[in-house]
Amino acid sequence: MKDLIDKLFREKQLSRDEYISLIKDHSESDAEYLFSLAVKRRMEYYGKDVYVRGLIEFTNYCKNDCYYCGIRRSNRSVERYRLTKDDIMSCCEQGYELGFRTFVLQGGEDPYYTDYKICDLVSSIKNKYPDCAVTLSIGEKEHESYKAYFDAGADRYLLRHETADSGHYARLHPSEMFFDHRIKCLYDLKEIGYQVGCGFMVGSPYQTAENLADDLLFIKELQPQMVGIGPFISQHDTPFAQMNSGTMEQTLFMLGLIRLTLPPVLLPSTTALGTIHPLGREKGILAGANVVMPNLSPVSVRKKYLLYDNKICTGDEAAECKNCLQMRMRSIGYDVVVSRGDSKQT
Repeated sequence: MKDLIDKLFREKQLSRDEYISLIKDHSESDAEYLFSLAVKRRMEYYGKDVYVRGLIEFTNYCKNDCYYCGIRRSNRSVERYRLTKDDIMSCCEQGYELGFRTFVLQGGEDPYYTDYKICDLVSSIKNKYPDCAVTLSIGEKEHESYKAYFDAGADRYLLRHETADSGHYARLHPSEMFFDHRIKCLYDLKEIGYQVGCGFMVGSPYQTAENLADDLLFIKELQPQMVGIGPFISQHDTPFAQMNSGTMEQTLFMLGLIRLTLPPVLLPSTTALGTIHPLGREKGILAGANVVMPNLSPVSVRKKYLLYDNKICTGDEAAECKNCLQMRMRSIGYDVVVSRGDSKQT
Protein backbone atom coordinates (compact mmCIF):
# COMPACT_ATOMS: atom_id res chain seq x y z
CA MET A 1 0.00 0.00 0.00
CA LYS A 2 2.80 2.44 0.84
CA ASP A 3 4.24 1.90 -2.64
CA LEU A 4 0.91 2.99 -4.13
CA ILE A 5 0.81 6.03 -1.85
CA ASP A 6 4.36 6.91 -2.92
CA LYS A 7 3.35 6.53 -6.55
CA LEU A 8 0.36 8.84 -6.03
CA PHE A 9 2.65 11.39 -4.33
CA ARG A 10 5.02 11.32 -7.31
CA GLU A 11 2.60 11.05 -10.20
CA LYS A 12 -0.59 12.69 -8.82
CA GLN A 13 -2.80 9.94 -10.23
CA LEU A 14 -3.42 6.23 -9.97
CA SER A 15 -5.37 3.79 -12.09
CA ARG A 16 -8.92 2.96 -11.10
CA ASP A 17 -7.84 -0.45 -9.80
CA GLU A 18 -5.02 1.09 -7.76
CA TYR A 19 -7.38 3.60 -6.14
CA ILE A 20 -9.84 0.79 -5.37
CA SER A 21 -7.08 -1.30 -3.78
CA LEU A 22 -5.98 1.61 -1.57
CA ILE A 23 -9.52 2.44 -0.50
CA LYS A 24 -10.44 -1.17 0.28
CA ASP A 25 -7.27 -2.56 1.78
CA HIS A 26 -5.33 0.19 3.56
CA SER A 27 -4.31 -0.24 7.16
CA GLU A 28 -4.21 2.37 9.92
CA SER A 29 -0.46 2.75 9.41
CA ASP A 30 -1.05 3.22 5.66
CA ALA A 31 -3.51 5.99 6.48
CA GLU A 32 -1.01 7.73 8.76
CA TYR A 33 1.61 7.51 6.02
CA LEU A 34 -0.85 8.99 3.51
CA PHE A 35 -1.65 11.87 5.87
CA SER A 36 2.05 12.65 6.32
CA LEU A 37 2.51 12.99 2.57
CA ALA A 38 -0.76 14.89 2.15
CA VAL A 39 0.36 17.43 4.75
CA LYS A 40 3.78 17.67 3.08
CA ARG A 41 2.11 18.40 -0.26
CA ARG A 42 -0.31 20.89 1.28
CA MET A 43 2.58 22.67 2.98
CA GLU A 44 4.23 23.21 -0.40
CA TYR A 45 1.25 25.26 -1.57
CA TYR A 46 -0.30 26.77 1.55
CA GLY A 47 2.09 26.31 4.45
CA LYS A 48 0.19 26.24 7.74
CA ASP A 49 -2.45 28.72 6.56
CA VAL A 50 -6.07 27.68 7.02
CA TYR A 51 -8.55 29.79 5.08
CA VAL A 52 -11.91 30.75 6.55
CA ARG A 53 -15.12 31.12 4.55
CA GLY A 54 -18.14 32.84 6.06
CA LEU A 55 -21.14 30.61 5.43
CA ILE A 56 -24.58 32.23 5.09
CA GLU A 57 -27.38 29.64 4.85
CA PHE A 58 -30.00 31.99 3.44
CA THR A 59 -32.91 29.68 2.59
CA ASN A 60 -33.98 26.17 3.56
CA TYR A 61 -36.71 25.94 0.93
CA CYS A 62 -35.84 23.44 -1.80
CA LYS A 63 -37.71 22.21 -4.85
CA ASN A 64 -35.70 18.98 -4.89
CA ASP A 65 -36.41 15.78 -3.01
CA CYS A 66 -32.96 14.21 -2.61
CA TYR A 67 -33.31 11.12 -0.44
CA TYR A 68 -30.45 12.03 1.93
CA CYS A 69 -31.28 15.66 2.64
CA GLY A 70 -33.09 17.04 5.68
CA ILE A 71 -34.49 20.05 3.78
CA ARG A 72 -35.92 17.98 0.90
CA ARG A 73 -39.29 19.29 -0.24
CA SER A 74 -41.22 16.28 1.12
CA ASN A 75 -40.04 16.88 4.68
CA ARG A 76 -43.13 18.50 6.23
CA SER A 77 -41.55 18.87 9.66
CA VAL A 78 -39.01 21.48 8.56
CA GLU A 79 -39.69 25.03 9.71
CA ARG A 80 -38.94 26.90 6.50
CA TYR A 81 -37.27 30.31 6.33
CA ARG A 82 -35.81 32.79 3.89
CA LEU A 83 -33.40 35.58 4.78
CA THR A 84 -34.14 39.01 3.31
CA LYS A 85 -31.53 40.97 1.40
CA ASP A 86 -31.09 43.17 4.48
CA ASP A 87 -30.56 40.05 6.62
CA ILE A 88 -27.87 38.79 4.24
CA MET A 89 -26.12 42.15 4.02
CA SER A 90 -26.12 42.31 7.82
CA CYS A 91 -24.45 38.88 7.96
CA CYS A 92 -21.79 40.13 5.53
CA GLU A 93 -21.24 43.29 7.56
CA GLN A 94 -20.72 41.30 10.72
CA GLY A 95 -18.48 38.85 8.89
CA TYR A 96 -16.37 41.60 7.37
CA GLU A 97 -15.81 43.14 10.79
CA LEU A 98 -14.68 39.72 12.03
CA GLY A 99 -12.14 39.49 9.21
CA PHE A 100 -13.94 37.28 6.67
CA ARG A 101 -13.02 37.98 3.06
CA THR A 102 -15.10 35.24 1.44
CA PHE A 103 -18.86 34.94 1.80
CA VAL A 104 -20.56 31.70 0.82
CA LEU A 105 -24.27 32.06 0.02
CA GLN A 106 -25.71 28.58 0.40
CA GLY A 107 -29.31 27.45 0.18
CA GLY A 108 -31.76 24.95 -1.17
CA GLU A 109 -32.88 25.27 -4.78
CA ASP A 110 -35.47 27.90 -3.94
CA PRO A 111 -37.36 29.38 -6.94
CA TYR A 112 -38.24 32.45 -4.85
CA TYR A 113 -34.68 33.65 -5.38
CA THR A 114 -34.92 34.47 -9.06
CA ASP A 115 -31.87 35.20 -11.18
CA TYR A 116 -32.59 38.89 -10.72
CA LYS A 117 -32.61 38.55 -6.93
CA ILE A 118 -29.39 36.51 -6.88
CA CYS A 119 -27.64 38.98 -9.21
CA ASP A 120 -28.81 41.89 -7.06
CA LEU A 121 -27.48 40.18 -3.94
CA VAL A 122 -24.12 39.39 -5.51
CA SER A 123 -23.60 42.85 -6.97
CA SER A 124 -24.63 44.52 -3.71
CA ILE A 125 -22.10 42.46 -1.73
CA LYS A 126 -19.34 43.06 -4.26
CA ASN A 127 -20.01 46.79 -4.42
CA LYS A 128 -19.87 47.13 -0.65
CA TYR A 129 -16.95 44.72 -0.14
CA PRO A 130 -14.88 44.81 -3.34
CA ASP A 131 -11.95 43.05 -1.65
CA CYS A 132 -14.10 40.01 -0.88
CA ALA A 133 -14.92 36.88 -2.88
CA VAL A 134 -18.53 35.79 -3.25
CA THR A 135 -19.23 32.09 -3.53
CA LEU A 136 -22.61 30.69 -4.52
CA SER A 137 -23.88 27.24 -3.59
CA ILE A 138 -27.45 27.15 -4.82
CA GLY A 139 -27.64 24.05 -6.96
CA GLU A 140 -28.32 23.22 -10.57
CA LYS A 141 -29.12 26.08 -12.95
CA GLU A 142 -28.94 26.65 -16.68
CA HIS A 143 -25.89 28.14 -18.39
CA GLU A 144 -27.46 31.60 -18.82
CA SER A 145 -28.24 31.82 -15.10
CA TYR A 146 -24.70 30.89 -14.12
CA LYS A 147 -23.39 33.46 -16.61
CA ALA A 148 -25.63 36.17 -15.15
CA TYR A 149 -24.39 35.49 -11.61
CA PHE A 150 -20.79 35.56 -12.83
CA ASP A 151 -21.33 38.84 -14.66
CA ALA A 152 -22.86 40.26 -11.47
CA GLY A 153 -19.59 39.50 -9.66
CA ALA A 154 -19.78 35.95 -8.29
CA ASP A 155 -16.30 34.48 -8.08
CA ARG A 156 -16.84 30.87 -7.09
CA TYR A 157 -19.55 28.24 -7.31
CA LEU A 158 -19.86 25.10 -5.23
CA LEU A 159 -21.89 22.20 -6.62
CA ARG A 160 -21.26 18.77 -5.17
CA HIS A 161 -21.45 16.15 -7.90
CA GLU A 162 -22.39 13.64 -5.12
CA THR A 163 -21.15 10.65 -7.13
CA ALA A 164 -19.44 10.09 -10.47
CA ASP A 165 -21.52 6.97 -11.16
CA SER A 166 -24.89 7.50 -12.84
CA GLY A 167 -26.38 4.33 -11.34
CA HIS A 168 -25.37 5.35 -7.84
CA TYR A 169 -26.69 8.88 -8.49
CA ALA A 170 -30.09 7.42 -9.36
CA ARG A 171 -30.22 5.62 -5.98
CA LEU A 172 -29.65 8.90 -4.12
CA HIS A 173 -32.05 11.12 -6.07
CA PRO A 174 -35.62 11.03 -7.40
CA SER A 175 -36.25 10.29 -11.06
CA GLU A 176 -36.70 13.95 -12.03
CA MET A 177 -33.06 14.65 -11.24
CA PHE A 178 -30.46 13.69 -13.82
CA PHE A 179 -26.81 12.78 -13.39
CA ASP A 180 -25.88 14.11 -16.82
CA HIS A 181 -27.34 17.53 -16.02
CA ARG A 182 -25.41 17.73 -12.74
CA ILE A 183 -22.15 17.03 -14.55
CA LYS A 184 -23.03 19.46 -17.36
CA CYS A 185 -23.56 22.18 -14.75
CA LEU A 186 -20.02 21.71 -13.46
CA TYR A 187 -18.51 22.00 -16.92
CA ASP A 188 -20.70 25.03 -17.68
CA LEU A 189 -19.33 26.71 -14.55
CA LYS A 190 -15.76 25.94 -15.61
CA GLU A 191 -16.36 27.27 -19.11
CA ILE A 192 -17.86 30.53 -17.81
CA GLY A 193 -14.78 31.19 -15.68
CA TYR A 194 -15.82 30.43 -12.10
CA GLN A 195 -13.51 28.95 -9.53
CA VAL A 196 -15.43 25.70 -9.21
CA GLY A 197 -16.01 23.34 -6.32
CA CYS A 198 -17.40 19.81 -6.56
CA GLY A 199 -17.59 17.05 -3.96
CA PHE A 200 -19.37 14.06 -2.51
CA MET A 201 -20.49 12.37 0.69
CA VAL A 202 -18.26 9.62 2.04
CA GLY A 203 -20.20 6.54 3.09
CA SER A 204 -23.41 7.54 1.33
CA PRO A 205 -25.99 4.75 0.92
CA TYR A 206 -25.02 2.10 -1.63
CA GLN A 207 -21.57 3.65 -2.16
CA THR A 208 -18.74 1.27 -3.04
CA ALA A 209 -14.96 1.57 -3.21
CA GLU A 210 -15.42 1.58 -6.97
CA ASN A 211 -17.67 4.65 -6.67
CA LEU A 212 -15.03 6.45 -4.60
CA ALA A 213 -12.32 5.58 -7.13
CA ASP A 214 -14.52 7.01 -9.87
CA ASP A 215 -14.97 10.17 -7.81
CA LEU A 216 -11.20 10.62 -7.68
CA LEU A 217 -10.86 10.07 -11.42
CA PHE A 218 -13.66 12.56 -12.08
CA ILE A 219 -12.03 15.16 -9.83
CA LYS A 220 -8.74 14.69 -11.68
CA GLU A 221 -10.51 15.21 -15.01
CA LEU A 222 -12.58 18.22 -13.90
CA GLN A 223 -9.66 19.99 -12.14
CA PRO A 224 -11.85 21.98 -9.73
CA GLN A 225 -10.36 24.64 -7.49
CA MET A 226 -12.16 23.20 -4.47
CA VAL A 227 -13.45 19.79 -3.40
CA GLY A 228 -15.91 19.58 -0.53
CA ILE A 229 -16.34 16.16 1.04
CA GLY A 230 -17.73 15.05 4.36
CA PRO A 231 -19.21 11.93 5.88
CA PHE A 232 -22.79 11.03 5.04
CA ILE A 233 -24.83 11.58 8.20
CA SER A 234 -28.38 10.29 8.21
CA GLN A 235 -31.32 12.62 8.91
CA HIS A 236 -34.31 11.28 10.80
CA ASP A 237 -36.99 12.65 8.43
CA THR A 238 -35.57 11.22 5.19
CA PRO A 239 -35.88 7.86 3.40
CA PHE A 240 -32.29 7.15 4.50
CA ALA A 241 -33.03 7.68 8.21
CA GLN A 242 -31.99 4.13 9.11
CA MET A 243 -28.90 4.02 6.91
CA ASN A 244 -25.47 3.83 8.52
CA SER A 245 -23.56 7.10 8.48
CA GLY A 246 -20.11 7.41 6.97
CA THR A 247 -17.02 7.21 9.17
CA MET A 248 -14.42 9.76 10.09
CA GLU A 249 -11.64 7.32 9.17
CA GLN A 250 -12.87 6.84 5.61
CA THR A 251 -13.47 10.57 5.17
CA LEU A 252 -9.97 11.44 6.34
CA PHE A 253 -8.47 8.85 4.02
CA MET A 254 -10.34 10.35 1.06
CA LEU A 255 -9.14 13.84 2.04
CA GLY A 256 -5.57 12.57 1.89
CA LEU A 257 -6.10 10.92 -1.48
CA ILE A 258 -7.67 14.08 -2.91
CA ARG A 259 -4.75 16.22 -1.69
CA LEU A 260 -2.25 13.99 -3.45
CA THR A 261 -4.39 13.69 -6.59
CA LEU A 262 -4.95 17.44 -6.93
CA PRO A 263 -2.23 19.12 -4.81
CA PRO A 264 -3.28 22.80 -5.16
CA VAL A 265 -6.95 22.18 -4.37
CA LEU A 266 -8.78 24.07 -1.62
CA LEU A 267 -10.00 21.31 0.67
CA PRO A 268 -12.41 22.05 3.53
CA SER A 269 -12.49 20.27 6.83
CA THR A 270 -16.25 20.31 7.13
CA THR A 271 -18.83 20.83 9.83
CA ALA A 272 -20.06 17.28 9.14
CA LEU A 273 -16.61 15.98 10.04
CA GLY A 274 -16.77 17.95 13.28
CA THR A 275 -20.23 16.52 13.91
CA ILE A 276 -19.19 12.86 13.85
CA HIS A 277 -16.11 13.40 16.06
CA PRO A 278 -15.28 16.18 18.55
CA LEU A 279 -11.87 16.66 16.91
CA GLY A 280 -13.04 15.92 13.38
CA ARG A 281 -12.14 19.28 11.89
CA GLU A 282 -8.67 19.25 13.43
CA LYS A 283 -8.10 15.74 12.12
CA GLY A 284 -9.25 16.91 8.68
CA ILE A 285 -6.55 19.60 8.63
CA LEU A 286 -3.98 17.01 9.74
CA ALA A 287 -5.08 14.79 6.82
CA GLY A 288 -4.40 17.52 4.24
CA ALA A 289 -7.37 19.93 4.35
CA ASN A 290 -6.83 23.71 4.49
CA VAL A 291 -10.25 25.44 4.70
CA VAL A 292 -12.83 25.84 7.48
CA MET A 293 -16.26 27.42 7.13
CA PRO A 294 -17.65 29.13 10.24
CA ASN A 295 -21.35 29.98 10.14
CA LEU A 296 -22.41 33.62 9.70
CA SER A 297 -26.13 32.82 9.54
CA PRO A 298 -28.34 34.39 12.22
CA VAL A 299 -28.58 32.08 15.24
CA SER A 300 -32.39 32.25 14.93
CA VAL A 301 -32.33 30.16 11.72
CA ARG A 302 -29.40 27.80 12.24
CA LYS A 303 -31.40 24.96 13.76
CA LYS A 304 -33.70 25.12 10.72
CA TYR A 305 -30.92 24.39 8.22
CA LEU A 306 -30.39 20.79 9.25
CA LEU A 307 -29.27 18.76 6.25
CA TYR A 308 -28.35 15.98 8.70
CA ASP A 309 -28.86 15.16 12.37
CA ASN A 310 -26.89 16.57 15.34
CA LYS A 311 -25.22 19.37 13.39
CA ILE A 312 -22.79 21.32 15.56
CA CYS A 313 -22.53 25.10 16.12
CA THR A 314 -26.24 25.78 15.65
CA GLY A 315 -26.39 27.96 18.75
CA ASP A 316 -23.16 29.91 18.39
CA GLU A 317 -22.86 33.54 17.36
CA ALA A 318 -20.62 34.18 14.34
CA ALA A 319 -17.81 35.54 16.51
CA GLU A 320 -17.98 32.42 18.71
CA CYS A 321 -17.72 30.16 15.66
CA LYS A 322 -14.69 32.01 14.31
CA ASN A 323 -12.93 32.29 17.68
CA CYS A 324 -13.56 28.62 18.42
CA LEU A 325 -12.08 27.56 15.09
CA GLN A 326 -9.09 29.88 15.54
CA MET A 327 -8.32 28.28 18.88
CA ARG A 328 -8.82 24.79 17.48
CA MET A 329 -6.46 25.44 14.57
CA ARG A 330 -3.83 27.01 16.84
CA SER A 331 -4.00 23.97 19.11
CA ILE A 332 -2.61 21.85 16.26
CA GLY A 333 -0.10 24.46 15.05
CA TYR A 334 -2.05 26.07 12.21
CA ASP A 335 -2.98 29.69 11.49
CA VAL A 336 -6.39 30.96 10.45
CA VAL A 337 -5.90 33.62 7.76
CA VAL A 338 -8.35 36.26 6.58
CA SER A 339 -7.34 36.65 2.92
CA ARG A 340 -9.70 35.68 0.09
CA GLY A 341 -7.74 32.44 0.00
CA ASP A 342 -7.76 31.74 -3.72
CA SER A 343 -6.60 28.38 -5.01
CA LYS A 344 -2.94 28.12 -5.99
CA GLN A 345 -4.03 26.43 -9.19
CA THR A 346 -3.07 28.18 -12.38
